[in-house]
Amino acid sequence: MRQKMESSAANINKRKSEVALLSVISNTALVILKITTGLMIGSVSVISEAVHSGVDLLAALIAFLAVKVAGKPADENHHFGHNKVENISGVVEALLIFLAAGWILFEAYKRLMDPEQIDSPGWGVAVMLISSGANIFVSQRLFCVGKETDSVALQADAWHLRTDIYTSSGVMAGLAIIWIGELLFPRADLHWVDPLVAIGVALLILKAAWRLTMESAKDLMDVSLPEDEEECIRKYITVFAPTVRGFHRLRTRKAGSSRFVEFHVRVDPTMSVDESHRISDMIADAIKLQYPGTTVTVHIEPCNCALAHEDTCGCLLSQDERKAVLKKASNLSSE
Repeated sequence: MRQKMESSAANINKRKSEVALLSVISNTALVILKITTGLMIGSVSVISEAVHSGVDLLAALIAFLAVKVAGKPADENHHFGHNKVENISGVVEALLIFLAAGWILFEAYKRLMDPEQIDSPGWGVAVMLISSGANIFVSQRLFCVGKETDSVALQADAWHLRTDIYTSSGVMAGLAIIWIGELLFPRADLHWVDPLVAIGVALLILKAAWRLTMESAKDLMDVSLPEDEEECIRKYITVFAPTVRGFHRLRTRKAGSSRFVEFHVRVDPTMSVDESHRISDMIADAIKLQYPGTTVTVHIEPCNCALAHEDTCGCLLSQDERKAVLKKASNLSSE
């Protein structure tokens, strides 16, 4: 069982590293393409997209390093593993996005006050189309692997690229307006559209940065697991009744893709240490099967009741309590 879990963990880390590397390669190519085209045609919106992709590249590098470090096993100085590095990387990525958005707003405002001629906007349209296509493919891969492996770093990187798709589409639309406008209305001055689109890009980036900050920072504060997950954990404890007579002090938290669960269970005081240990392992294995990589800590307590009857023992789980927990967990899982 343990060898199977270790093999599965190694495979997960390999998949995470491969898709993170794909993001690094893709963003490197897009940065070079966008900055070259932006400088060539003189478009601040294309240059802003190059900066955005540059931030994406830095975020991809951070995500790549984060999944590498997070995959390391616990050691003498990190008894609970290295998974929180994914949350830290997500916060750092969000701060980088805020800085990039500020720079774009500054440059776009200057260009809006003093619009400049854009040469060959059609080239910019072509580059944005290529960028959108590449980011759609890579972000889907990142989301897929990120959700399957519960990787905060990969999902943060995916949100970077998803935002890039929207902003690239906006820049492409702005350049297309200038391009078509020049063909149909040669005397019309539409070059103010370019910095205006850049400002829209920056605002979208700020929204994504705020969302990413909230998602990444909550686990750094040891927020408990979502309600549906906690109810599922309660269900796996409850199904061992009446051997497990009751449980309390359920505490949960998350670090990266790893969950930490601890609780106290009450059993017959005459139960042997060996038997109580076996019950603890069975409960822990059931939870780990549902949520791989979970660290489960079970504290055994005696249920000091002379008579094991629901109406005389306050620590016993009644049938109604068991049904309520099972029903609630079932409803949450079906939503």
